[in-house]
Amino acid sequence: MSQPAAEANSDTSKSETPPDVLVQYVVLRRDLIDTWPTGSVVTQGCHASVSAIWSHKDDPHTLQYCSPEISTLCTSAATFSDFWVTLEVKGEPQILNLSEKLTAGGIAHKLWIEQPENYPTCLATKPYPKSVVSAYFKKLKLCK
Repeated sequence: MSQPAAEANSDTSKSETPPDVLVQYVVLRRDLIDTWPTGSVVTQGCHASVSAIWSHKDDPHTLQYCSPEISTLCTSAATFSDFWVTLEVKGEPQILNLSEKLTAGGIAHKLWIEQPENYPTCLATKPYPKSVVSAYFKKLKLCK
């Protein structure tokens, strides 16, 4: 006995792979979160995020990520976390190690170096399809 056409179509749509969402990862240092004013840490993340976007402003993924259509989607609480992921590492050695791994993997990012102190505070990737970069971040915890 065959399935009705409508039922067969719904089974097919369930097996389709969802589109790959563009995401920007921002990684902050937990040691700074615990010792600096919250606003200062947030500012560091903003510096890295904007720098990564601006440095790759002509990249097709960045253009799509910054498009008005994406901005409209970002107003929905259900989709907001699909576009930005803020994670944490323990401290300076871990952020440097992550930056080295990203560089070795060809993942464009900005390691933000605070001046005049000259030490790394955070990093942000340029926008990428989540499937391309998520493996680099799977062991990190969400920043809370």
